[in-house]
Amino acid sequence: MAESRDLLTREQRSRNMSKIRGKNTKPELLVRKLLHAKGYRYRLHGQSGSGKLPGRPDLVFAGRRKVIFVNGCFWHGHDCKAGQRAPAANAEFWEAKRTRTRERDGLQREQLKAAGWQVHTVWECQLKDKSVLEDKLTAFLESTAD
Repeated sequence: MAESRDLLTREQRSRNMSKIRGKNTKPELLVRKLLHAKGYRYRLHGQSGSGKLPGRPDLVFAGRRKVIFVNGCFWHGHDCKAGQRAPAANAEFWEAKRTRTRERDGLQREQLKAAGWQVHTVWECQLKDKSVLEDKLTAFLESTAD
């Protein structure tokens, strides 16, 4: 079975990759559901009320001047096991793509901070322990300092 996975044509792999969503992902929906149940209200996908924010954060808490990104460990190169696993096929392409993503993420974080926003990132691997995640999110949203 694993052998057949490695035998995808370029077109099949492209079709598979094109199905991966950037908005309303399962991790994002889980975070939204958790925060909504706790009474937090937010805007989606970079809408701040006065336009789009750099990086289009997944959740925007305009009144608090806080944003949350929900990132996939693989795509954004997290330092966890899933984020460090690199594809063997077309390795140079994937390394360059993931490096550009990390650099872009860092730039967007800095732009948001310079504009007076506090930024928090939820990594896909952190969704495994919902009580710890809930505590971290609550601490971030209720804190008054950077």
